[in-house]
Amino acid sequence: MASSSSSSNPFLFSALSLVCFFFSFSKSKSFVYATREEGSELQHTHDRVPLSSLIPSSSCSFPPLGTKRNGSMEVVHKHGPCSKLKQPSSSSSSSFIMPHREILKQDEARVRAIQSKLAKTQLHQEEAKVAETPKKMGSKGTQLPAKSGLLLGTGNYYVTVGLGTPKRDLSLAFDTGSDLTWTQCKPCAGSCYPQKEPIFDPSKSSSYSNISCSSSQCSQLVSATGVKPACSASTRACIYGTVYGDGSLSIGYFAKEKLTISPTDIFDDFLFGCGQRNKGLFRGIAGLLGLGRNALSFIEQTAEKYQKRFSYCLPSSPSTVGFIAFGGRFSFRNVKFTPLSNISRLSNFYGLDFTGITVTGIKLAISASVFSSGTIIDSGTVITRLPPAAYGPLRDEFRRQMSRYPKADPFSILDTCYNLKGYNVVDIPTISLSFAGGVNVKLDETGVFLVVSEEQVCLAFAANKRGGDVGIIGNTQQKTVKVLYDVGGKRVGFRPRGCK
Repeated sequence: MASSSSSSNPFLFSALSLVCFFFSFSKSKSFVYATREEGSELQHTHDRVPLSSLIPSSSCSFPPLGTKRNGSMEVVHKHGPCSKLKQPSSSSSSSFIMPHREILKQDEARVRAIQSKLAKTQLHQEEAKVAETPKKMGSKGTQLPAKSGLLLGTGNYYVTVGLGTPKRDLSLAFDTGSDLTWTQCKPCAGSCYPQKEPIFDPSKSSSYSNISCSSSQCSQLVSATGVKPACSASTRACIYGTVYGDGSLSIGYFAKEKLTISPTDIFDDFLFGCGQRNKGLFRGIAGLLGLGRNALSFIEQTAEKYQKRFSYCLPSSPSTVGFIAFGGRFSFRNVKFTPLSNISRLSNFYGLDFTGITVTGIKLAISASVFSSGTIIDSGTVITRLPPAAYGPLRDEFRRQMSRYPKADPFSILDTCYNLKGYNVVDIPTISLSFAGGVNVKLDETGVFLVVSEEQVCLAFAANKRGGDVGIIGNTQQKTVKVLYDVGGKRVGFRPRGCK
């Protein structure tokens, strides 16, 4: 029988809190960019693409892969037509509408949490309200300081893993900015948000067991979450708490269980959080797969098998499927590696030394000192954030090269948008990001824009609030680029067009 305290006395634990777009022609226009001839700079430095290729299809164009190599999983966009988590539409239309405002609102919360954690400042006042949770639950214990320790994951991309014996499939958001893996668990002694699959029931798994609050494993939680663990008064089981940047949370038993990645990739005694009180903006997913650099992350727990190596390729569109793979040799052609940053405050993240931006062959005049605060690459942030002194030149040059297209109103945090309705073909200025070691990463055309609609196509970059805030390479800019993480070798590699 599984040793589970979730079915015993009422869930009681100590107080936990954590403040937490040149066009050539169009349907309706016959103007030709006549000053450029075939083979000109325009041909070489712009991506000429059908507008339709930037707009997600209403059907899944890349069905689930058949045979997959061991240690790999499909990566699916939560809101796209390939998603099994997508809520049925009440509309008779076969099209779907991406909830962009909601996604960007969550993205802002995540970025605030990252900046707050790195700057070691207090989170905003609304996040401090989480400190009242213990009183409402009638629990006893020490009140912990309301500080930022974890990040809100947008949950836009997820993978499916197996948990328990017998195995239960669960959809988890994968996040390079988080460490602890967790899922919702019955009996949901506090509360559980709605998820697509049945909630994991530890009492029905023969391989589940709680971690004792006196164990060294329990004490490791503080480094993974930034919060000291608590102890169940009735069972002496270790209690974890994760409260994210927007107040979303998961609190529950710290436990070990059998985790299945593929038929030959099975890990016994995998440490994870079995959430008894969960709420927030996760919606549909069962939890989170932590791919950070802490000892409790999936990467560290599977180091013996995968050598702290993993790679992923995010799909070009929510209508297609990408992948994430663990282990293997990183001896691919066309892969260039940049070292992980040695800025100490970025040690828990995947920090990179960002050196410049190029637009259609024009290297922007940005001083190296602008990037001195550091930059991280993050799977959970949607829109790339740049220092104001870097974003300004990028925006201005991009607007100059897009001046022939009609402008559209700003959208949320995106201030450079265009109305492309009626255009069959769009000439998109190319953007390349440069990193230490002479690594230049040309963005895919789908990684330049966020397409709200044909009437509102926006440059998918934004400025940080302060020049000293860390820069963040978001997942929009990572589309179709295979990103390889050699954690043991302290380097990150990039391979263009890597999803094939």
